[in-house]
Amino acid sequence: MKQAKQRIEKLKEEIRKHRYAYHVLDKQTLSPEALDSLKKELYDLEQQFPQLITLDSPTQRVGGKALKKFRKVKHRGLMHSLNDVFTEGDLQDWLRRLKSVLKEKSIIGFYCDPKMDGLAVELVYEKGIFIQGSTRGDGEYGEDITGNIKTIEAIPLKLRGSYPKDLVVRGEVFVTKRELARVNLLRKKKGEKQFANPRNMAAGALRQLDPKITASRNMSFYAYGTYGSRELFSTHSEEYKKLRSYGMPVNPEGKVVSGIADIIEFHKKLEKKRKALLYEVDGVVVTVNDGTVYDRAGVVGKAPRAAIAYKFAPQEVTTIVQDVTVQIGRTGVLTPVATMTPVNVGGVTVTHATLHNYDQIKRLGLKIGDTVVVSRAGDVIPQITRVLKGMRSGKERSFRMPSVCPIDSSVIIRDGVLHKCSNVQCGARNKEQLYHFVSRSAFRIEGVGPRVIDRFLDEGLISDAADIFTLKEGDIEVLDGFGKKSAENTVREIAGSKKIPLARFLYSLGILHVGEETARVLAKQFPYAGGVYSVTKILTAYRSMPVDVLQQISDIGPVVAQSIYNWFHDDGHVALLKKLHATGIRVVHETARGSRKLNGKTFVLTGTLSSITREQAKERIREAGGSMSGSVSYRTDYVVAGKNPGTKLKNAREQNVTILTEREFLNILK
Repeated sequence: MKQAKQRIEKLKEEIRKHRYAYHVLDKQTLSPEALDSLKKELYDLEQQFPQLITLDSPTQRVGGKALKKFRKVKHRGLMHSLNDVFTEGDLQDWLRRLKSVLKEKSIIGFYCDPKMDGLAVELVYEKGIFIQGSTRGDGEYGEDITGNIKTIEAIPLKLRGSYPKDLVVRGEVFVTKRELARVNLLRKKKGEKQFANPRNMAAGALRQLDPKITASRNMSFYAYGTYGSRELFSTHSEEYKKLRSYGMPVNPEGKVVSGIADIIEFHKKLEKKRKALLYEVDGVVVTVNDGTVYDRAGVVGKAPRAAIAYKFAPQEVTTIVQDVTVQIGRTGVLTPVATMTPVNVGGVTVTHATLHNYDQIKRLGLKIGDTVVVSRAGDVIPQITRVLKGMRSGKERSFRMPSVCPIDSSVIIRDGVLHKCSNVQCGARNKEQLYHFVSRSAFRIEGVGPRVIDRFLDEGLISDAADIFTLKEGDIEVLDGFGKKSAENTVREIAGSKKIPLARFLYSLGILHVGEETARVLAKQFPYAGGVYSVTKILTAYRSMPVDVLQQISDIGPVVAQSIYNWFHDDGHVALLKKLHATGIRVVHETARGSRKLNGKTFVLTGTLSSITREQAKERIREAGGSMSGSVSYRTDYVVAGKNPGTKLKNAREQNVTILTEREFLNILK
């Protein structure tokens, strides 16, 4: 008996030593097989001498009969929860309120710790021996899960070092991503329902009435604090050091930081390495490090004032569908798109979500005005995944696909699950018009060229030119090939193009037979003096011009006049202009600037200019009162010949038009 007792104590101490190294120090000091051998010897000895079995023995991690139910236990003190913040602004507001309550000008020193996505528990130790474990419950009462807690190798059954007589430890029980995958694979093979995430698995395992089932789940544990032990340490970081010295594992990612900027930096770094971690985290727990300040701050509701959960952007949120619009893709396919109350999901603020096709709307049972769940996993484009029908007020309305195309009024046809415009040229024509609209001679939106327009069309983000100006950073950031910075740049360029000269605006509309020069001639007929005007003012002005008045304008013949008249009297075009007006487009009617010495002179450019671009040359001519033409005629005053001129030079010679070299042209501009 004496020899057995000595051997048992040695075995227990050796097993604890290696458990501490593995779970607290993150070191493997003995192979799992060798450790199992020690446990087997201990088990055999205890079976031979059952009177030597103690509560702190490693063999007691799995033992006892399955329970019929858990009994309720009262915590030694309230187990608080944490309030959440999601943005840097929220974090600033929290600190501002805290300083106000404490009447402090500044608070320096915070402990940042990963917020584990697990289950909070309370552990009670008396004389260093684990005697009780319980769930958080309602914060005052929890369920006694002592038998299940004992199965978790990371939790010591006996404390190490110089520990207090009584100790209450709080922490998080969790399972690793790998363990979740292993268990789910087994459950799949058995035809059982799989766990949605590690937290669900941990919760299910801790509430098993049979500890043997709990033990099979290989759960882990990190301590995050104590209760009633303030005299042992003055800061939260010292509290963590004490816990480690007792044999308690704490998250090694935690650290002390100085202020808000450091907290934000810690949050960003942790979010970047989130996928690489072995376990799930959903944010950062920020705690005032000074224990005295922490205690002074007190509690509001069930949450301490001096600690906050700075969460990562949620992957699933709710919002309201304000409208459902139809976008026309490059191939003429109609895509329904939800316009939503702006919401942050997965780190981006989105206002649009594609609904793919009408069948998807029917599957979801979606109505305009519904409260919906928007999900975003990883870098996937946000999707509406569920409708919360219980949130309906009765004012929601059903959506129906249009019977005619919103672009060209052609009949809509059904092609499988898709609705398409019956005009096979519709999508392609619309795409080309959008290319024209953003081009350098029109709205001149840098960074939004044909490839980007194609992406916007494919994702159902735009259908016409006005939609471009409704895009938000979050709508663009989630697309492949874009990031936060490029999305910000794109939105900034779009916003910067909202103020546009009248001639370029008229050219951007793509009116048949109206090129750059005709657009400039037409701009001169605007009946108001120089200034900034709304799009509806432009619409009213040109819509009021009869065909015969348009024909009297220099360089505008009967065909062009009729084309201009028809364009401004087309219902679809009128609707587009009204949409552009609603986006805040403002048109500048420029009066002549600077010298007018080229007034009435018409120029034709041919060949390549070496010291000035063709666009710059055109601008300089127009600023001096001149005009441009694409071909040589009796009205042409000058042909500017650069390198490798084309047939226009030959035509100029034949018609005795003055030919200028690049140097002569620049001298005239001076």
